[in-house]
Amino acid sequence: MKGLELSRRYFDAYGAPMLRERFPEWADRLAVGLVGSGSECFGFDDAVSQDHDFEPGFCVFLPEEDVLDRKTAFQLERAYVALPKEFLGFSRPKLSPVGGNRRGVIRLGDFLELRTGSRDGTMDLDRWLRLEEQYLAEIVNGELFWMGDGVFAAIRERLSRQPADVRCKKLAGRLLGMAQAGQYNYPRCIAHGEPAAAQLAVGEFVRHAIAVFFLLNERYLPYYKWQFRALRALPLLGSEAETLELLLTTDNGKTMAQAKQDMIENLSSAVITALQNQRLTEAVCGDLEKHAYSVNDQISDAALRNAHILTAV
Repeated sequence: MKGLELSRRYFDAYGAPMLRERFPEWADRLAVGLVGSGSECFGFDDAVSQDHDFEPGFCVFLPEEDVLDRKTAFQLERAYVALPKEFLGFSRPKLSPVGGNRRGVIRLGDFLELRTGSRDGTMDLDRWLRLEEQYLAEIVNGELFWMGDGVFAAIRERLSRQPADVRCKKLAGRLLGMAQAGQYNYPRCIAHGEPAAAQLAVGEFVRHAIAVFFLLNERYLPYYKWQFRALRALPLLGSEAETLELLLTTDNGKTMAQAKQDMIENLSSAVITALQNQRLTEAVCGDLEKHAYSVNDQISDAALRNAHILTAV
């Protein structure tokens, strides 16, 4: 059973009745679901995932203290801890009533501040540019089972996509990285007789390419160990995951090196087509570097447009 389904069923069985019966005056101010850290929040969990942090539990997101006081918050924490420890063959770990876990009673402001630096998820341009996307992915992943006053749902919707200028700046930098590592440095490393350096160039090309694929799909890049898992599910260019895997897992002998150069050019061509279809570039060529600067030219904010092209990388 997937962790998200387990969490939802446990909430339906025990969480919802607890809120209705013991906290009816607060139920419409709380948001409840499975959101945040952990493979189960992304739907990536499997049998291996069940060796740690896998439990029948959920998150109860509280408003700030000026809305819901500490005493009530503590009562909610105690009520959560007292819920059944076994469910459908799975056990809950021991929890401290003062919190500190991935699941349980959490101040929404604490959850957002940890990931965005602000208690309501509001960010300035600089923060948008520098924040690792995995933290944004942890805000918008999973599912809310209980909307409450809708505040968290609205924040999730607001943060589900980054500003257009930020997206373009990130794309420009990542495209330049693809160009330098794949189209330029990989063949040069091969010509120098440096297969290990060539593989480092491949790694850089793949790293930037994955980021580009997510940006083109307007999805957030998750933590590195889940990137290929998430990549395969992307509607646009997700089918190229196998090619990226081949680049990473094959040698750089003479025959394979030529095949890899062809893969790099084919992937670059597919990215350029996607950029053109989304009207993000005006360049007409196969050189990703030129497309990088063309994408940068689409940025409306003059200061951001004139900032170094690698500012957001």
